[in-house]
Amino acid sequence: MTFITHGATGAQGAPIFSLLHAAGHDTTAAVRDTAKIDGKAVSVDFDSAASLTEAYQGADGVFVHLPLGSPDQQVTFATAIGDAVAKARPKRVVFSTSGYPLALPDGSRTAHGILHDRLEKSGVSYAVITPKTFLENLLLPVTLDPARVEGKLRYPIREDYAISWISHLDMADIAVQLLTDNVDVQGVVTAGALPALLGDDLAEGFSAHLNTPVNFESQNPDDYGKLITPLFGAAGVEPVIASYHARWSMPDERIDESRSAQMLLGVTPRSVQQWLRDMGI
Repeated sequence: MTFITHGATGAQGAPIFSLLHAAGHDTTAAVRDTAKIDGKAVSVDFDSAASLTEAYQGADGVFVHLPLGSPDQQVTFATAIGDAVAKARPKRVVFSTSGYPLALPDGSRTAHGILHDRLEKSGVSYAVITPKTFLENLLLPVTLDPARVEGKLRYPIREDYAISWISHLDMADIAVQLLTDNVDVQGVVTAGALPALLGDDLAEGFSAHLNTPVNFESQNPDDYGKLITPLFGAAGVEPVIASYHARWSMPDERIDESRSAQMLLGVTPRSVQQWLRDMGI
């Protein structure tokens, strides 16, 4: 089978590219710079439906997630991808929302919602994976180092705030299942831990893996923002801080179990301890 994988040099696409290649599939990375890929690659431009259409021609499956950008840029990307899918008509498309919502609180569609709608209208077989929050956020030095050195897992969520955490490794397992063995599953597939995890649950996983006591500490979002600003810059951090402030007014971030990967695919996400082990932490 032939597959096109977007983001094959990044956190989401790379493990999918690797799993498909390891399974013996004809796998091509769709990237801006083909020199960064050790394997088959095709250069694509997310602004160009023609470029994407050419890449998708004849593919059995395409994995895609929207690149980072302003809301307007992401709408442009979503429109180009949707147009390319409608024209090239690959046999299957799997799209990850990367944790972004399909709609805003006022009901207006985000770029991710626009692409979801375009895939639905295309008539092409598709699935949309909707994770909440990635475990890899906990690997930033500002979080991982205190857990290792001080036994304090600090993160800007309330102590009673439950999240259906998911790792990029689990996302890859789900995406590959949807591209290969479960092509009959259509529409939204939620991805994350069931039951959802509290901060204490995360700390317990770290404790078991590091073989030392680790306790969770709820962190002020602004304090967290100050720590990550040197890593991402003030402009990049501003929306992140805003998202964590918003979480303080939300009850939780639990996935819909009826549309979960556990229910639809029989895929259960790794425990925190297993994820840390598989990441080689």
